[in-house]
Amino acid sequence: MSKKLVLMSKKLVAYFSATGTTRQAAEWLASAIGADLFEIRPAQPYTSADLDWTNKRSRSSLEMNNPACRPEIAAQCPNMDQYDTVFIGFPIWWYVAPSIINTFVERYDFSGKTLVPFATSGGSGLGRTVAGLKKLCPAANWNEGKLVNGMSEQALRSWATEL
Repeated sequence: MSKKLVLMSKKLVAYFSATGTTRQAAEWLASAIGADLFEIRPAQPYTSADLDWTNKRSRSSLEMNNPACRPEIAAQCPNMDQYDTVFIGFPIWWYVAPSIINTFVERYDFSGKTLVPFATSGGSGLGRTVAGLKKLCPAANWNEGKLVNGMSEQALRSWATEL
């Protein structure tokens, strides 16, 4: 009887969280599926004034109103090439992913990898988010993603393992 070699999928949960909401979902997801965790941190941390979406001159407003904006990320994810599935988490800003997520997906070669966006939101869905991200990284295999507001660790596990 010959032994069958089974290759395990190596997963990463990479996330950006401005207020901690997405961080909690990312930590639960990583724990639920046995994935590594990487925080996408801006080189210049956001202040509460930067995040004031009602102020048209706030940093987040200026970034989101400039399609070419690519905020610098504080650190590279080591060994990105070892992952075949990358869950990318973020809050929804202005109905799409924050500009720093654009920086992240353009920074690495995700050719042939499966990318799974997940998001938290105070009131909107994923909208055009995935379509916009696909344009930035068309060589990846994009999953439709999910809004994960209020999902338990068990619900996150069920969703992630069904992919």
